[in-house]
Amino acid sequence: MPLTLDWQQIALRLALSVLAGTLIGINRTEHGRPAGLRTSILVCLAACFAMVQANLLLGTVGKRQDSFVVLDLMRLPLGILSGMGFIGAGAILRKGDLVVGVTTAATLWFITVIGLCFGGGQIVLGAVGTLLGIFVLWLLYFAERLLPRDRQGSLFLTTSFDTPTEGDIRTTLAAEKCNILASEQTYKENPKVRKMRFEVRWRARSYDTQTPKFVEQLSRNPTIQKLQWKASP
Repeated sequence: MPLTLDWQQIALRLALSVLAGTLIGINRTEHGRPAGLRTSILVCLAACFAMVQANLLLGTVGKRQDSFVVLDLMRLPLGILSGMGFIGAGAILRKGDLVVGVTTAATLWFITVIGLCFGGGQIVLGAVGTLLGIFVLWLLYFAERLLPRDRQGSLFLTTSFDTPTEGDIRTTLAAEKCNILASEQTYKENPKVRKMRFEVRWRARSYDTQTPKFVEQLSRNPTIQKLQWKASP
């Protein structure tokens, strides 16, 4: 960082921080995230102002020979990063097995670092970071949706005592490349029925919200009296 800083350089750093926050924030707003456009801009600007202030204080005399006060300007950006860590942790929510907000927290921390780069005068580094952030949030989002991932769900069946057998159910699930994680059977005398529960795992793309093929296939089995399906979020 230069020891002297004019208003043109300050304006350039602030403008680039606003631009970076806008580009990242638009992506967050389009996906309905709580930390959207305004939040991203404010976070990036706050980090930029912190580094600009540290830059302006570089020419300040640190201490006199008889003083115990030490001027450590790097504590200011470090404090900004630590504070964003707490804010990012608050953006992460867990509902049972579902964890949301991780990308939002990472984005807030990332845009903070971008603001620190622009505020410290590392224009090229901040610009490269912004482009990489846009690439990750925009382009890799579509690539991530195309990748198959593990999905889990619960299958509840009510059948007679004899048919279909557990082996028949397992064969149907295995034919659709579905793994059984756990199973449970309950027999009831009046009326004579058997209730089965299967915790299953299969692979599907994130945008595929249709009922799995193995559920559709089992629902057409006339020997199954009742079928319930619950997919995990």
